[in-house]
Amino acid sequence: MELVVGIDLATAAVRVMAAGAAGESHGTVERSLPQPWAPQPGWSEQDAGSWWPAVASALAELSSTLGDRARHVVALSVSATSATVVGMDPNGHPVGPALTYADQRAVPEAAAAQAAAADAWAAIGLTISPSFGLPKWARILNDCTSSSAPVARLGHASDVVVAALTGGLAATDTSHALKSGYDPVAGGWVEDALTALNIPKYLLPDVLPPGHRAGRLTREASRVTGLPLGCEVRLGMTDSCAAQLAAGAADPGRFVTVVGTTLVLKGASRTLIADPGGAVYSHRHPGGWWLPGGASSTGGRALAGGFPGRDLRDLDRRAAARGPAGCVIYPLVGRGERFPFAVPQAEGFQLGVAADEVERYRAVLEGVAFVERLGYERLRGLGAEPQGPVITTGGGSGGGAWNTIRSTLLGKPVEARTRASTALGACILAATGTLHPDLQTATAAMSVTGETFHPLPQEQPAMEQNYRRFLEELAKRGWIADRR
Repeated sequence: MELVVGIDLATAAVRVMAAGAAGESHGTVERSLPQPWAPQPGWSEQDAGSWWPAVASALAELSSTLGDRARHVVALSVSATSATVVGMDPNGHPVGPALTYADQRAVPEAAAAQAAAADAWAAIGLTISPSFGLPKWARILNDCTSSSAPVARLGHASDVVVAALTGGLAATDTSHALKSGYDPVAGGWVEDALTALNIPKYLLPDVLPPGHRAGRLTREASRVTGLPLGCEVRLGMTDSCAAQLAAGAADPGRFVTVVGTTLVLKGASRTLIADPGGAVYSHRHPGGWWLPGGASSTGGRALAGGFPGRDLRDLDRRAAARGPAGCVIYPLVGRGERFPFAVPQAEGFQLGVAADEVERYRAVLEGVAFVERLGYERLRGLGAEPQGPVITTGGGSGGGAWNTIRSTLLGKPVEARTRASTALGACILAATGTLHPDLQTATAAMSVTGETFHPLPQEQPAMEQNYRRFLEELAKRGWIADRR
């Protein structure tokens, strides 16, 4: 039986998975990564040199678990966090720390890139943010100019691992490149923006579609991972796009909510969805259509930060029994929101007083659901047409109380596909052209199903009232238009 391996290079950990042609798991392994640090307010750096050792160690354990089956691995693929970027030397090794997706230092560079190519960005529905890879690449080059470490290539987190697997600098994929200045409509880098930021084009990688072969596993990579020499390395997609594939939401009209550390809405559309406000952006699906969506700055980390050390399963049960909260909480972590509205100065807020911890917990669950509903309303307003139940995945999708709250507020079923991981999505990309003829066939064969949650009609009136209070406060602060 032939197998594929998917690599999920997240911010907190590396997760690897082996899967067969039907998407069945043959083993998973996880390795922790050093946490990012903030040398200055608004900065977020990570030791990029830690990525490959963690990946190699996880793959070696996976190979050991597979035993003789490891020799049947025919391909692997890498998916990573969007807009985490780094400089690389001629061998593909990192030069200096990576700037993670949360890094906000490149404010002037983002403004310059936006102004230099405003028409090009508008045509593909992007507004350049300091969190994007493109302005952060400019900062990396500026920092290296004053150091003794020259940069031979600008890349993404996934590119560092691909280089280690294939033995040198390789192409990147259109998904990781989107926020780094690649135009998926024109099929090239936006040169006016590169010129404005003094980024030489020769420092940029070639760009190919996800699932395309980037190279083959070298003898050294085979030795340290235990995977067979010469197995194919296929290009991946960003983490949320890969999770979308794993959830099966890859056909036009299907959407998925990823409830991870952050809340991400992704879907598929036959046409490009452009957002003048810059909150929604669209990746290109290798099948020719588009993957519109956005990532909020709230999500599961609101629970981790707001209820440290607590048994969240116990709070889930008690919150479900409690019913709708009497207060409204916008559980934004830190400063600035990206989706469903883009407001750099946005901050979380609370309306009313929670009677106890359980009500506060319930209000946080509802608050994330408010953001999700507003996100889908924004997508519909821009021309997207979500169909059927909302598919959900990510670490926060396993909570029955939260899924029922979200279903009640959205007014439609929520299907929780908890096994739809980024690593499985990377397996699907690795299987494209190896176990299956194309990505659509691989997605249909390997994606997962899950448990369906339905609205509670008796709770809808109170939750609708809370949602209206939420919208009114957003409008009062000038973050969205007044809907009254």
